[in-house]
Amino acid sequence: MLILVLAESALETVPEGLWRHPTVQRYSKRVGKHSRFLLLDRSYHHAAMKALEEGEKRGRPDIVHFALLEALGSPLNREGLLQVYVHTINNYVITVNPEARLPRNYNRFVGLMEQLFELGRTPPSGPGLLQLEHKTMPQLLHEVKPDYVMAFSRKGMPHPLEEAILRLSERERPAVFVGGFPHGRFSEKTVKLANEVVRIDPDMLETWTVTSRVIYEYERAISLSKKRLEC
Repeated sequence: MLILVLAESALETVPEGLWRHPTVQRYSKRVGKHSRFLLLDRSYHHAAMKALEEGEKRGRPDIVHFALLEALGSPLNREGLLQVYVHTINNYVITVNPEARLPRNYNRFVGLMEQLFELGRTPPSGPGLLQLEHKTMPQLLHEVKPDYVMAFSRKGMPHPLEEAILRLSERERPAVFVGGFPHGRFSEKTVKLANEVVRIDPDMLETWTVTSRVIYEYERAISLSKKRLEC
């Protein structure tokens, strides 16, 4: 079982301090929602975000969207060998049901996330596919109990991805941290939670690229493709 955590993800609702900013107000009127129910999105709120703390890491829900589509559509997930969590920059955690099928359309995904932040779960009734809780990374790790944690960062020790994942596959419940933000790096608090920090490329790779490559290499390490074809 591989535990994937999209860590410090750029997914949040518009902070209260920006509700009255003209850029946010105009967008709020256009979509017919109060500012507090809107996802922060740099595509629409760039001017309002200029003075926002750690602004370069925030306001990119599309990153989470792409990465989740990659993860949930993988053979590893279809085999019940993947559990995905989204940890946000404001210490919320989304538990993703492996059976969740997220919208491919970005605007529909945004609506789903806005509903999730408002109600704490989606759909509102019936089996929950996504659940949102206020939770720190240490709290999450205490609950999921991984036996090894590997974080991927350009500040880590250089290792070919296939070698790093091969070591990881020898564990029973390994967890990986992939940054869910566009720029910057993990906080020191997050780094200290990892047993190992690994750099897999000299350049910064997009979140969805790292996500898909990590899952694929893990599938290779456990010979999942061969097992599936033999069934």
